[in-house]
Amino acid sequence: MEKIKILITEPFEKEGKDILIKEGFEVQEVGKISTEELVNIIPSYDVLIVRSATKVTKDVIEKGGKLKIIGRAGVGLDNIDIQSATENGVIVMNAPEGNTISAAEHTIGLIFALARNIPNANQTLKNGKWEKKKFLGTELYGKTIGIVGVGRIGRRVATLAKNIGMKVIAYDPYVNEEEIREMGITLVNFEGLLKQSDIITFHLPLTEETYHLISDKEFEIMKDGVMIINCARGGIIDEEALVRYLKKGKVKGAALDVFEKEPIEQSPLFEFENVIVTPHLGASTKEAQVNVAIQLSTQIVEALKKKIVKNAVNFPTLDEKTYEKLRGYLSLGEKMGLFLRQMLDGDLKSIEITYSGEITNYDLTLLRANILIGLLKSEKKINPINVLLIIKEKGIKLTEKRERKPEEFTNLITVEVKNDRTVSLSGTLVRDEGRIVKIDGFSVEAVPEGILLVCYNEDKPGIMGHIGTILGQKGINIASMTLGRKKKGGPAITVLNLDQEVDKEVLLKIKEFPAIKSVRLVRI
Repeated sequence: MEKIKILITEPFEKEGKDILIKEGFEVQEVGKISTEELVNIIPSYDVLIVRSATKVTKDVIEKGGKLKIIGRAGVGLDNIDIQSATENGVIVMNAPEGNTISAAEHTIGLIFALARNIPNANQTLKNGKWEKKKFLGTELYGKTIGIVGVGRIGRRVATLAKNIGMKVIAYDPYVNEEEIREMGITLVNFEGLLKQSDIITFHLPLTEETYHLISDKEFEIMKDGVMIINCARGGIIDEEALVRYLKKGKVKGAALDVFEKEPIEQSPLFEFENVIVTPHLGASTKEAQVNVAIQLSTQIVEALKKKIVKNAVNFPTLDEKTYEKLRGYLSLGEKMGLFLRQMLDGDLKSIEITYSGEITNYDLTLLRANILIGLLKSEKKINPINVLLIIKEKGIKLTEKRERKPEEFTNLITVEVKNDRTVSLSGTLVRDEGRIVKIDGFSVEAVPEGILLVCYNEDKPGIMGHIGTILGQKGINIASMTLGRKKKGGPAITVLNLDQEVDKEVLLKIKEFPAIKSVRLVRI
């Protein structure tokens, strides 16, 4: 078996590399590399690990024919073309927990430095000047800090701010309100945060929606003498507008760890004494670097070896407990898709998936993806990342339903597919093994493994004798069989698991029996 090859293009702590090497992966660290160089070497690698400097463009991803995972050793993903990765079936994952404490502490450090003029006071004293009166500071106790984005880092900042006696308000439309309230944080709307905050700090990703989130209009709404902190991403604040409002005195001061263009060596912002700048140091602690490397490497191992994907932005993520609960159904779902696709000729027009029972309490995104993968297995490089895109491109209508109480089984998955005709399949786990329990409404118990012979027939004597004789003459052994009917003497179905392959001649002979309407061979 060919070794998994991992390419690392930026500094990555030894603790992370050791995890990958111990798992038998081949790791190559090349250091800083241009996009052109990366395009040339990426075809050989299964995994690419980067930080913020490497630009993972569409060209890089499309050339990475073996590429399975792009791992960002950190949080921000604006240097990776996520859309292209998704289209090409490549997982993009980051390591958000590893630098949470470091980023939050840097934010609080900048707040203190700005409020108490620490950098300027330090520099003037070193220059031989005792300017005590010049550096009158601002006490943080009792002040209102507005946090825009209360994910991991934002929440940590909130906790630290509360511990020094600050009033914490926050804006984040994507969080659970009750959970945030329990932390002692008051959620407000965006305008309310801008109006009430003495200090505003940002902890959210850079997207089309958040680009220049703060510009002239927003500065006008803010309190006079507001202080601005940004340790998230450059581009969230319109830097030209910030310069204007610093000059007006509306903004008392700003502390920035990130900039719209990085690295940055000169800026009008550098001319202000009341602006503190640092070169993107939020995650720059030894502890954060080690934590990020360990977290990302562990995630890569789990994704490749256990099929458990965590912290992926374009892949359905399940925690280990949920994965274990659904694992049997994930396998069954793909087999059901494979089974159905071979029961239907021509292009699919619609797919309806109905889940019922206890499994409806879980995130079934990955289960849905596995069913669809089975149905579209003939597509190149199809996986849970891009399967919905392919469904959409093909114009296939997809419907999902959840029913709490299945009639006969603890859990049941039913998939119905249509083009010129309709075929449906229901499956469940029996003693932790996948079983097909209904085909087009006929009750059966078939094992979705190997070679299956599916006959639609009338409920008449002699059918099994006919099929058994023909298979026996060809030396084909029947491993198991199941029969289903809705009423005596009416339409019925016969499903056999076979130990050997069956050719077209055998299928034609089986179909010669008058009561057999159609014969299908299914390979799983």
